[in-house]
Amino acid sequence: MAGINKVILIGHIGKDPDIFTFDDGTKRISFSLATTESYRDRSTNEWRDQTEWHNIVGYRYLAEKNVAKGDMIYVEGKIKNRKYTDRDGNDRYITEIQAEKINMLAHPRGADSSGEYSGNKADKSVVTNTVTDVKETEEIKETPEDDLPF
Repeated sequence: MAGINKVILIGHIGKDPDIFTFDDGTKRISFSLATTESYRDRSTNEWRDQTEWHNIVGYRYLAEKNVAKGDMIYVEGKIKNRKYTDRDGNDRYITEIQAEKINMLAHPRGADSSGEYSGNKADKSVVTNTVTDVKETEEIKETPEDDLPF
């Protein structure tokens, strides 16, 4: 039976991506991606955040994506382990996520669709609750449960 090597990440880009062009014209994009999980500490009963950093690499058309530091993105790909020799001749190992898909989810506050800071523009991805949203939510909570046997 064949195995599956599939990774799906949603997180924020840690720094502006590096784009490298090989001699044959193929482009590579690489950047770090932060994913954060929240959990409740049992001893203090406080919420804690745990952030993991992932090295993301993409080739060809993915290198033309207009992403920047702070953007929230969706990455789909596979885990790759790579060995290389550093300047001192030591063998080094690195784990990367080789991206097959990169989709923009949100720009940081004040950035427009080109990824550049645009002054006092409000973030279009922020949605505010209205009074009708709250009333609809309250109505849903008051709805009696179904009498299902399972």
